[in-house]
Amino acid sequence: MQSSRGLGHHGHESYQPCAVIAVSVAVLDWQFAHIYCSVSDNVVSISVISVKPYHKFTIPIKSEEYEPDTENGLSCNLKFEYTAKYPDEAPDLEILDIENFQEEDEASLREHILKEVCIELFDKQAANENLGTVMIFTLVSSAQEWLNQRWDIIRKTRDDDALRKAQEVEEAEMKRFEGTRVTVESFMRWKDLFDAEFAVKKTEKDEKDSKKLTGRELFLTDKTLIESDLKFLEDAGDSIKVDESLFQDIEELDLEELDGLEDDDS
Repeated sequence: MQSSRGLGHHGHESYQPCAVIAVSVAVLDWQFAHIYCSVSDNVVSISVISVKPYHKFTIPIKSEEYEPDTENGLSCNLKFEYTAKYPDEAPDLEILDIENFQEEDEASLREHILKEVCIELFDKQAANENLGTVMIFTLVSSAQEWLNQRWDIIRKTRDDDALRKAQEVEEAEMKRFEGTRVTVESFMRWKDLFDAEFAVKKTEKDEKDSKKLTGRELFLTDKTLIESDLKFLEDAGDSIKVDESLFQDIEELDLEELDGLEDDDS
């Protein structure tokens, strides 16, 4: 059979028993909830799963800022089960219904609680005290503290990641507006490419220039020049008089000298 028992604020206790819980050391463990409530001013609930052969119950814990169905905060249920030697030994423990835990968190929390168990056992046995009175309270309080510390780390990591991504976006925007920064290495790479491209173009230009005709070659080979001159004379009619004596000795002209003059003018 199952029962649930809740403790409200200011230490006022209310419960609905669904099982008869014998008067034993188990009753002492219910006291921790009363103490926990008065200290933390939180509502602490204990869900009893069974009472035979040993008492078995769960206690929910959560970190600060926990919000159900969101990624904010951490939460889980601690399941305790007494053993035959309880309270001279610690109860069995399971971690259930974890929320927003990361990959190794469950194992880390369990290790943390078990370490606290060892400390508690050693201290109480050394003091020859009854473990049952405060064992569960100590373990739950320690687990609660672990959740808060772990959530602080997770939240800081998230904030740092968000800030880093925002800075990366801002730097990318700045680079887009600034263009590529020139360094000695990048300038030398550019200069090598420029010199190579310039050398190719210069070679092409030299080859093209070497194939150009001289003034004499143009005059002797291009008949269109002669025809254009004659056409010009015909269009001009009588308005232009040509002194034919100027052309009588044309064959005696040294055209190579004319080429030389042409080169000097250029």
